[in-house]
Amino acid sequence: MAFTSTISNNIGELVFNKPPVNAFDSHEWAAIAGEIDRLGQHSDVHVIVIRAEGKGFCAGVDIKELAADSDRILPVNKGNYDAFKAIHRNPVPVIVALHGFVLGGGIGMAGAADIIIASECARFGVPEVDRGAMGGGAHLQRMFPVQKVRYMYFTGDFIDAQEAFRLGAVERVVPLEALRENAMQIAKSIADKSPAMIRLAKEALTGIEDGNLEDKYRWEQGFTLQAYREADSQEARSAFVEKRDAQFD
Repeated sequence: MAFTSTISNNIGELVFNKPPVNAFDSHEWAAIAGEIDRLGQHSDVHVIVIRAEGKGFCAGVDIKELAADSDRILPVNKGNYDAFKAIHRNPVPVIVALHGFVLGGGIGMAGAADIIIASECARFGVPEVDRGAMGGGAHLQRMFPVQKVRYMYFTGDFIDAQEAFRLGAVERVVPLEALRENAMQIAKSIADKSPAMIRLAKEALTGIEDGNLEDKYRWEQGFTLQAYREADSQEARSAFVEKRDAQFD
């Protein structure tokens, strides 16, 4: 399995562990979405923590799957949509604890979450343009200002945890060895409260957000499908898999 999950002291904990970079294929994204939904519906779960083992939190989708068969973009898109929605629309608060690289689908999960904490080594990026795809802008824009999002999207440049904290997306920046402890500390403070009140608060806060995050992401996914019909998209994915520079006409 690409992840494990446990329930203890009214906290559901989902841990990614798919070496080397926690990049998930279409089946794994579907399973992640299903597990987050399951945890949120469990009567013993008052709050969810999502974190990862390995080099980084999540590198997004498995580019090798898409390079081998571009038609897999449809189930990949659905898996991403369902996973991000499972976090954003979950009936209980979701905390993400980020370390290392936070890319693509990792951005989607972070942007969908209620609370973000990060290790000092966390780095945020959206390399979609360089991978021949679209997506992630709606969730990134829930974290960062519009012009910062566009800068990151167009250039592919990363920002670090301290910059994310300065911009207000991250609640805490902590040493890597203290990341889980801090996430669980926040989770416990929520889990100890009335679960009925917390669920009502989550629904109310989600309902007053500007726009509809899921609709915005679906709009983006249409452009992802369009991008995949461009020759440049296939070249970008092939170059990535083959570890060479892409050649565009």
